[in-house]
Amino acid sequence: MRFLLLTLAALLLLSQLTPGSTQKCWNLHGRCRQKCSRKERIYVYCTNNKLCCVKPKYQPREKLWSSSSKPEAMKTQMKLPSV
Repeated sequence: MRFLLLTLAALLLLSQLTPGSTQKCWNLHGRCRQKCSRKERIYVYCTNNKLCCVKPKYQPREKLWSSSSKPEAMKTQMKLPSV
């Protein structure tokens, strides 16, 4: 009976320490890993210095700025007061 309880306790402990569960990142769409799979891309870094691997469909799309679509604030130059 003691051996059975010891075995169950060891199995319970080992199930908590398996590397299968990884930390989630990027709004729970990514996973922190040492290396991303072929179907994933690196978007940011996790707090544990691992890569946040996210599938491309969950990554935000880049907005390409053209000269006609820039906001007025970006078109004008800032003038500094002279001293």
